Amino acid sequence: MLDTRRHYASLRSVALLPLVLFFPAVIAFFVDPDVAWGEYLGVFFHLSILFLVSRLEAAPWAKAAGYGWVTLDVLAGILMINDVAYDTAWAVRLGGHVLAGVWIVSSSLVSSARLVSVVGVITGLWLAGYSFVGEVLPETFLRPAGILILVWFALLAIFHRPVQEQTSGSAALTT
Repeated sequence: MLDTRRHYASLRSVALLPLVLFFPAVIAFFVDPDVAWGEYLGVFFHLSILFLVSRLEAAPWAKAAGYGWVTLDVLAGILMINDVAYDTAWAVRLGGHVLAGVWIVSSSLVSSARLVSVVGVITGLWLAGYSFVGEVLPETFLRPAGILILVWFALLAIFHRPVQEQTSGSAALTT
């Protein structure tokens, strides 16, 4: 059926998919944070990140954090869709954001593209850091992380090259 060793989409496509799915949600954050369709799109956005977590270089524990982020944020979205108390769903989401920060920082630090590394570290730290102060700071302080993650996805699509491509490219230059 499907070969686990084969990539069925380019890294560029895998990075652009969550960008395309998250962009309307980020706009909704600014225009109408309570828009009903935002949580549905958020669930699909987070599911699309599964492909990116599997493709980006990172330690196994960092990838586990990425998968944990997706799991908790999908759970939070489904809790919101089903009218579970906002405070409960929000706490689950913030817990997931700590794991998101771990994965984003870890996978960014091993990128050969310096811009991906810098924006990824800032994004991951902001996203995770807000989780620890979200009780005292308004949600508007999380908005820049939403914009930064869009930029990070775009930078991954433009500049990031998997290690296999880098080594095969350098091998082709030496032969």
